[in-house]
Amino acid sequence: MEKKVEGLDCKFVEGLYILKPSILLLNEVDSSDAIPRWPWLVFLGGAMVCLICSSISHLLACHSQRFNYFFWRLDYVGISIMIVCSFFAPIYYAFSCHPYSRILYLSTISLLGILVIITLLAPALSTPRFRSYRAFIFLAMGFSGVIPAGHAVALHWGDPQILISLGYEIAMGLFYAIGAAFYVKRVPERWKPGAFDIAGHSHQIFHVFVIAGALAHSAATLVVMDWRQGSPAC
Repeated sequence: MEKKVEGLDCKFVEGLYILKPSILLLNEVDSSDAIPRWPWLVFLGGAMVCLICSSISHLLACHSQRFNYFFWRLDYVGISIMIVCSFFAPIYYAFSCHPYSRILYLSTISLLGILVIITLLAPALSTPRFRSYRAFIFLAMGFSGVIPAGHAVALHWGDPQILISLGYEIAMGLFYAIGAAFYVKRVPERWKPGAFDIAGHSHQIFHVFVIAGALAHSAATLVVMDWRQGSPAC
């Protein structure tokens, strides 16, 4: 039970860190010339759904084997939703003047996310045997943003804020990749079983890198929003 409560505390702290820049952003909105904020709120909503699913999973997965399989699948679904929602704000703002590209990229990631969620809900794929596969599809879905990112940089090469945002997104990808590596390799508990059951095991380290990646993405999105706010109309 102590371990479960600790996990819930971790999710609460993660939620506060993601929510803080959103509160600051909404307080600074000038309604006279504000750009649409709903893409940012989509990301925020996806992050909250992810943390809620993870909290519920950590709390109830130990109830029984049946609950274990169901709630860990729910946890993976929450991660998938967060990844998909993370695409909306940067793509929407970067391609505000290119509606066809915007629709193409947002439709593609949404469809990919739906397919991934359907795959994750399959009971057979939730077993430990497919642990590496689950990590792979998360990374594949996340790194599918390379194409729209490259397109955005090509379109706005002369804008330094776009390059700054790209740097944050690269940092996000690195954080997620490192976290996934800890998750798959089960480091450090594989080296000393039982020593990290309460604190310091790979799942906790994974969550640290997830929140770091989410914060990097938040920074990237805020930079793009500021750039779009100051850019001339299409």
